[in-house]
Amino acid sequence: MGYCEDMREVIGNSPLIIVRPSVAIINDFGEILLSRYSGATWGVPGGILQLNESVEECITRNVLEEIGIKINALNLFGVYSGKELINRVEESGDEYQTIAIGYLCTEYEGEITTDSNQGKEAQFFGSNQLPEEIDSFIKNKLVGLKGQLEKINPSY
Repeated sequence: MGYCEDMREVIGNSPLIIVRPSVAIINDFGEILLSRYSGATWGVPGGILQLNESVEECITRNVLEEIGIKINALNLFGVYSGKELINRVEESGDEYQTIAIGYLCTEYEGEITTDSNQGKEAQFFGSNQLPEEIDSFIKNKLVGLKGQLEKINPSY
């Protein structure tokens, strides 16, 4: 079991603060890698920080395990918290307040390989062709990211 599951054994459905590192992986065409579980909304790859793990180790491990991409370099994009990041899982009643730590990655290796048994999918999208089923918080942050990327490389 992971940290959150262990904590749920102790606190039940009470609100739990979690740290969720995530990464906007950008390819050479300026497209962003989005992922989702079957039927869920699209978002940037991420994971939940475990005990004895740095946020960089967490995101690197999760992206490699779930998508098959090896991250070579991370640049901090932003740290986010607040009421818009409070979630409630309807099936269980569990509540979470997320502290999201966003990174940007343009240096990576490998090809997208997802485990279809887990219902996970991932693909690159152009900034003007984002899927409709994207998390609204993520979509708003991607608008800011596009502006930053255009300053670095106008072809994005």
